[in-house]
Amino acid sequence: MNRQYAQPATARDVRVIAHRGASHEHPEHTLAAYRQAIDDGADALECDVRLSADGRLVCVHDRRVERTSDGRGVVSAMTYEELAGLDFGGWKGEAHRGAQVLLFEDLLKEALAADRPVGLAVETKHPTRAGGRLEAELVRVLREHGLADGSDGRVEVMSFSRGALVRLNRLAPGLPAVYLIERRLRPARPPFAGHAGPGIDLVRRDPGLVARLKAKGLRVRVWTVDEPEDVELCVRLGVDTLITNRPREVREHLRRL
Repeated sequence: MNRQYAQPATARDVRVIAHRGASHEHPEHTLAAYRQAIDDGADALECDVRLSADGRLVCVHDRRVERTSDGRGVVSAMTYEELAGLDFGGWKGEAHRGAQVLLFEDLLKEALAADRPVGLAVETKHPTRAGGRLEAELVRVLREHGLADGSDGRVEVMSFSRGALVRLNRLAPGLPAVYLIERRLRPARPPFAGHAGPGIDLVRRDPGLVARLKAKGLRVRVWTVDEPEDVELCVRLGVDTLITNRPREVREHLRRL
């Protein structure tokens, strides 16, 4: 059985993870968003990863590119060259026009180059035509940078897909795993996943969920926590980590609590 984790000693001990970067201010999954998040004091950077048609690992949340670019199509059916030709910033405003699709490896290098330790929380997106090749490529890239054994805690893997976490655990059993929860904990959490990640809507509806998860020996991270009242709720409940689009504001609010 996993040991039970104590709740953070103070609000300042709560970790802050930047959701797709500082994505309230900048287009999500862009270098500008992640550089802002680092400047804002985020403990880690959250990203979603998919495979392009030619096997490149790209940071895109949606299955299709319409919402966050000026193009049309399915990410997994487009080559990296095709994706790189799209504008992934203009939808957020004229000042952001021209941002390119972000390779996961470039984000990884950005985090490693920071002047302080900055982690990565990587979500593999499913369902996808890439299937298990997505997790295999992620582990390959992490191994190339000496990060696949999880020994330094810099990289965590996350998914709503139990199967994806099982594949990741087989490929890289040392990586901390986070089982994301949208509505309820079903199917059963993989036993090796030491973190649970419910959404803030679920926590608002069922605040007792946090205590039940902690009673199982799990660390709890909640997404996506942007509003002061939600920050305060999570602190009262003993949540360990907040994922937010507003890392600077959330960090400042935690300091005041």
